[in-house]
Amino acid sequence: LACLVVLASSAVPKGGKRKPANPPARVAADAERDAEITNSCPDDGFFADAEQCDKYYECRAGEIIEKLCPDGMVFNDYSPQEEKCDLPFNIDCSQRPKLQTPIPAQHCPRQNGYFSHEDEKECGKFYYCVDGKFNMITCPDGLVYNDKSGICTWPDEAKKKGCGAAEVFSFDCPAVNETFGLTHPRYADPDDCQFFYVCINSITPRRSGCKL
Repeated sequence: LACLVVLASSAVPKGGKRKPANPPARVAADAERDAEITNSCPDDGFFADAEQCDKYYECRAGEIIEKLCPDGMVFNDYSPQEEKCDLPFNIDCSQRPKLQTPIPAQHCPRQNGYFSHEDEKECGKFYYCVDGKFNMITCPDGLVYNDKSGICTWPDEAKKKGCGAAEVFSFDCPAVNETFGLTHPRYADPDDCQFFYVCINSITPRRSGCKL
């Protein structure tokens, strides 16, 4: 989705505050740029907090300034030369899982990001939130919102409760002869001649449309 890139690139960190005498013992830009931060900076640049994924530090002329990403965004620690907050889907926060207290708004559990529809039956709808303002987005026909990747994917890839292929499609892949059958056979949609189903491994249906 084009808006995903816009949200990530336009995130503006909150105004920083100067860090007092004892900042965290360790922050890391990545595995090769681990740095011990005590009362002085290793180099000028931007470094991730060791525990909180949306907190980071700017080192400037020996000073340490604590900063926080906008609610819903996390610090991108790819390069210490870049100050960038990103979508959580793009960053590995497994080693620093803590986050700031959320600031929820209507349809937005946090101020910024992509979030599933409240109704679990609305598999193909989700919210795009910027500064607490939402837009509801609908996935293309046959796809569902994947809350692990933040994009629309096939139901079997999303692995979302109540949104599997059986719930989304009113179609079951026919049994085939394993010896002579195709690996991914195709079948006409019985209700719409412009569409057809591809049965992945002869089991999992995916609905596609014919180009006009």
